Amino acid sequence: MDIHAQHMERVLDLAKQGIGEVSPNPMVGCIIVKNNKIIGEGYHKSFGGHHAEVDALNNCAEDPAGSDLYVNLEPCNIFSKTPPCINKIIENGIKNVYVGCLDYNPDVNGQGIEELRKSHINVYTDILFDKCYNLNIGFFNWVKSGTPWVIAKFAQSNNGYMGIDSNSTTLITGNDTNCYSHKLRSEVDGVLIGTTTANVDNPSLTVRNIKGKNPTRIIIDTFRKLPLSLNLFHDNKAENIILCSEDNFKESNTDSSLYLPVKIKDKLLDPISILNVLGDKGITKLLIEGGPTIINSFLKMNLINEIYVYTSNDSLDNANLKSPNINHGWEVVSEDNFENDNLKIMRKKELCLQD
Repeated sequence: MDIHAQHMERVLDLAKQGIGEVSPNPMVGCIIVKNNKIIGEGYHKSFGGHHAEVDALNNCAEDPAGSDLYVNLEPCNIFSKTPPCINKIIENGIKNVYVGCLDYNPDVNGQGIEELRKSHINVYTDILFDKCYNLNIGFFNWVKSGTPWVIAKFAQSNNGYMGIDSNSTTLITGNDTNCYSHKLRSEVDGVLIGTTTANVDNPSLTVRNIKGKNPTRIIIDTFRKLPLSLNLFHDNKAENIILCSEDNFKESNTDSSLYLPVKIKDKLLDPISILNVLGDKGITKLLIEGGPTIINSFLKMNLINEIYVYTSNDSLDNANLKSPNINHGWEVVSEDNFENDNLKIMRKKELCLQD
């Protein structure tokens, strides 16, 4: 690995410290290198706080003039909650800037790099591009489409069932697999389940067994009939969004939840409307943990970007709850094995080609 890749790996480690704290902003890390030594490090710590470049420059142990700056995302050239990062870079006399990937926000999208070059700063791009892009893939999708990057996750038996039936809970995967699933929860903005899953499993939908921030819990409750005795309504462990019919309800707040009205299609909440409503609330990465009905409804409309399929080595006898049907339009991009389970992570083939 060359020195630029090594430095960008450190940048990515810093950026990941912002997981769960900065959304809908992207996760960004930055280091300042002078005479082959890191003299400053920083990252975007909170939404509305200093950007990574400013944090790193503020933390420099010596004058950064003539230094190299490494950052996983193109420095911004716009005023938002903070001034443009390029101003601070130019003012501090940075000589070279190494960027992981462009900021695909239409208001930036190469203009930050252009401004730096106009100020006679050398800019080098695409350092560990794939890793830098994938770290903020939810943000990139959100700024381009206004809707979240959608991940579907489900566990199935070796013979292709998610459970015995839709009226009971079946534990399929082992503890080691569950820890991995909780890590995934910590990396998204929201977790979505349907009414049946809420009623039958009474889940907490929180991050456990690992360190991480709880995502927003998002529950489909078309006619607002879920019992308020469910865990999520009174445990105060995470924010709740309840999706209901716009034909019957208006947006409202209770002590425990935000209720958001959604369009109806074929007597069910419209998946496209769900994503639009959630995107408007700053949800950039959404994890669907519901049953086959909700997952299939999103699959049918081609609204899922990524699928995590956990498959146990064990079979389920006398089971009726069939797993979602994954067609040939998906490609396995990663695979992992656990004590008694296998994980396949899949993306749409056209997305893999774009990547």
